[in-house]
Order: sequence, then C-alpha cells, then structure tokens
Amino acid sequence: MISILVVDDQALVRTGFRMILEAERDFEVVADAADGLEAVTMAERHRPDVILMDIRMPNLDGVEATRRLQHLDARVLILTTFDLDEYVYDALRAGASGFLLKDTPPEELVRAVRIIAAGDSLLAPSVTTRLVRELAATPSPSSSPSQQLDVLTEREREVLVLMARGLANAEIASTLFVSETTVKTHVGRVLMKLGLRDRVQAVVFAYESGFVTPGQ
Repeated sequence: MISILVVDDQALVRTGFRMILEAERDFEVVADAADGLEAVTMAERHRPDVILMDIRMPNLDGVEATRRLQHLDARVLILTTFDLDEYVYDALRAGASGFLLKDTPPEELVRAVRIIAAGDSLLAPSVTTRLVRELAATPSPSSSPSQQLDVLTEREREVLVLMARGLANAEIASTLFVSETTVKTHVGRVLMKLGLRDRVQAVVFAYESGFVTPGQ
C-alpha cells in the first residue's frame, strides 16, 4: 500500500486529488494539508510514502516545507500550475523528487505517484534543462570534485556525467553502447555510493560538487 499526503491551499483541489488517488486499490491518502506548516505536521505524524506538494501556499510555501521534510523517507512530488515555475528549481534543490502540472490527466497523476514511490524521479526534459542552467550559473563551492567521487568506478563516473546532462537511461545506453538494464544498475550504484535519493539529487550533486561543468 502506498500512503500519500496531499498538500494544497485549495480545498477543491485537495478533494479532487483524493478522489483520484483513492480510486486505486493500492493507494491510501492518509491526510491532507492546506499549507506548508500543516504539511510538515501531517508528514511527521503519518510518515507517508509520497507527498503531493503544492508549491505556492500561505504561511509556508512548498519549497521550505520540502526542505524541512528532508529528514523523512517521504518522497515529494511538486504540484505547480506552470511548468517553468521558478520555484520548481528551488524545490528540486530542497529535496523534491520531481514535479507535476496540476492539470495533468488523472491517469498521469496515478502513474507519477507510482514512479515516485518506486524510487525514481519525475522530471520533464524542459525542467532538466532549466535546472542544469540554474546550477551552472551557481559557482561550485570548490574547484575540485568532492572526495566522495573517489568511490565511483570510471564507468559510473561516465554515467553520472550523462545523467547530469539530462539523458534518460535509454539515451545513456545508446551513448555507452550497453543495455538499458546495465545502465539502471550503474545508476543505482551511483546513487547508493553517493548517498543520493534519485536522479534529481545526482544532477544537483554533479554540478554543485564541480564534477560536471557547463559545456562539458
């Protein structure tokens, strides 16, 4: 059973999402919240697997709420009205695992929750490109890559570079002339060795550590 917390400042939106999600036999909406402060309280109380988090809310927005929930195992899926919402990038940096437009069809919402719950990230190519641009514009804290990268093999480093460029597993497989299954294995090992939750965090890490630089 996948437990879900729905966070949105509009009651009608929360009700709509709840109806869609509870129609799935393996979904359970354990609570809902109207702002970020309530979201933090509900998340700590119910420990959901997935949090659908509105990004623009009163009292405490979705970005700060996501940041305050990093200590939990819950995976955050950001809800936004605009696919190029500037707050999306801050939320991804804060630990969110992906984003979804509020007008997404019901079946896509269900699919997104399953993807996030399974440990994958959900990021549209346009957002990956913008995220990379945002990270590239931010000076890395060090001119040399983090010592954490020493634990990676040469092939795992290659995979991390390609992930940071925004390539999907199939594209990485084509680039490296290996199977997609092999790529999934490498991606999993990269995340495990670096202590990262998903691909989004891998992209952020690659740029902020200085391992990948703009135009590389």
